[in-house]
Amino acid sequence: MTTYDCYVGSEAALGDRARSVRRTVFIEEQGVSEAEEMDDKDGVATHVLVIDDSKPVATARLRLVEETTAKVERVAVLADYRGEGLGVRVMDAVETVADDRGATEAKLHGQTRVRGFYERLGYEAVGEEFEEAGIPHVEMVKPLD
Repeated sequence: MTTYDCYVGSEAALGDRARSVRRTVFIEEQGVSEAEEMDDKDGVATHVLVIDDSKPVATARLRLVEETTAKVERVAVLADYRGEGLGVRVMDAVETVADDRGATEAKLHGQTRVRGFYERLGYEAVGEEFEEAGIPHVEMVKPLD
C-alpha cells in the first residue's frame, strides 16, 4: 500500500507544487484558462499538498473569508490517483486548519459532477447551480465541529 505525505503551508512553501497539480487538472484536463485558475489569492491562502514519493498528486487551498467562515478552493487530485481517498485526505486537512483558525463553517464552490463527493463529507448545497470557469458549480456549506 502506498503511503502519501500530506503538507500544510504557505504559498511560498507549497505554491509551485500545488499549482502543478492544478495546472494538470483544471487547465489541461478541464480547459480552464490559466488567467482564471492562477489568480491572485494563492499568496493569502493556506495550501494543502499530498505527495507520492516526490510527486505532487493532490491539493487544495483555504482562505478565511470571514472571521468564522473558511472557503475551500482549488481541490484537485491527479487522474491516476483518483479513487485512493486523497480527496478525502485533502478535505480533512483543510477542515482541520479551518477549525484550528476558529472557523465554524466551511464553504466551497463544488463542480456539480462531484457534488456527491462533497455531500458524503457533510456539505450541503445552497442556492442554484451557476457557471464558474465555464463549468457548472453549486455553492456548498458545512458546519465545522
